[in-house]
Amino acid sequence: MASTTQACLLLQKQLRDLCKRPVDGFSAGLVDESNVFEWSVSIIGPPDTLYDGGFFNAIMSFPPNYPNSPPSVRFTSDMWHPNVYPDGRVCISILHPPGEDPNGYELASERWTPVHTVESIVLSIISMLSSPNDESPANIEAAKEWREKRDEFKKKVSRCVRKSQEML
Repeated sequence: MASTTQACLLLQKQLRDLCKRPVDGFSAGLVDESNVFEWSVSIIGPPDTLYDGGFFNAIMSFPPNYPNSPPSVRFTSDMWHPNVYPDGRVCISILHPPGEDPNGYELASERWTPVHTVESIVLSIISMLSSPNDESPANIEAAKEWREKRDEFKKKVSRCVRKSQEML
């Protein structure tokens, strides 16, 4: 119970900080005012990338023991990217549980640590959009296209960008 209260206070503080000092490239707020553990995040496609001009929505769900465990992030907008599962879940190192990687792909230092904030998580996702990691993909088809059929990959991303603009 105490950890849930701590998580709640920390998330309220991070939300206040983001409202006071918005960060370029994204906005965040609560899905429902009564639940500080579910956030709605809107990410603007980074300039000079394939995602430029897109407005992508995601849900960030925090565990009761945050910040000791990472949140999960799932795009609710269509997203074609090697590091996004077909169901929209984001797969980046900092969202993986702390400690050693049982698969040996990541260093413990690349994984979740309690110093991460909503801001650092979303900035990592924006960075992921700018430079996909096709070494350990969540979406194998997208990674394969990224490597072997870049034109096809670009077309699919363009469709996602256009669709995200139509949803505004």
